[in-house]
Formats: sequence, C-alpha cells, structure tokens
Amino acid sequence: MHKLLNSFKHAFSGIWYAVRTQRNMKIHVTVALLVILLGAIVSLTWLEWCLVILLICAVTGLELVNTAIESTIDRFSTEPHPLAKVAKDTAAGAVLVMSIGAAIIGIIIFAPKLIEWLR
Repeated sequence: MHKLLNSFKHAFSGIWYAVRTQRNMKIHVTVALLVILLGAIVSLTWLEWCLVILLICAVTGLELVNTAIESTIDRFSTEPHPLAKVAKDTAAGAVLVMSIGAAIIGIIIFAPKLIEWLR
C-alpha cells in the first residue's frame, strides 16, 4: 500500500511541476477551467461532459508527456542535436494536433449551445 501511495505522490508531483513551470500547461489548465465553467453555464449533457473531460485529460496528459520528453532530452544533452530537435518538435506537434482536435470538437459541442443560450 505504501508503494501505491508513493506512486500517486510522485504522479501528483509531476503534474504540479508541469503546472508551475510550463507555460503551455498553464494555458491548457486555464482553458480547461474555462471550458468546465462554460459547460456548466450551457448545461452539457452527460455524454458531452464525458467527451469534454476525455479531451481535457488527453490534452493535459499529452502535455505532461511532452514535458517529460523535453526534460529527459535536456538532462542528457546540453548541446543542440538534430535528433533532440526532432524528439522535442514531434512531441510538441502531438500536443498541437490533440489541442486542435479538442478545439474543433469543442466548437461542435459548444457552438449550438452558446447560440441557444444567447437567444
């Protein structure tokens, strides 16, 4: 049980590190909180909530993986290297692809509700 609790402690420590130190993670968390607030205002269905929560977790989870990749590369290589650049750029690209997909789905979910709510 002690090992299990320690694994949660380390995981939360990693999340907190990313939130404190990574500009993009701060942006993702801020947007996520705004989306949750907006979802409450426009009364999302339970299925819409499930999708929104899944997308928030996917984007922030991928940002955590991106941070881990960048930190690992920085730990072992202080000099620029073409493969380090590829690893960092593709990890960042993965976050960007997921974020764009999440934004598109968010527009599909929220646009009709916002139009109705504004009427």
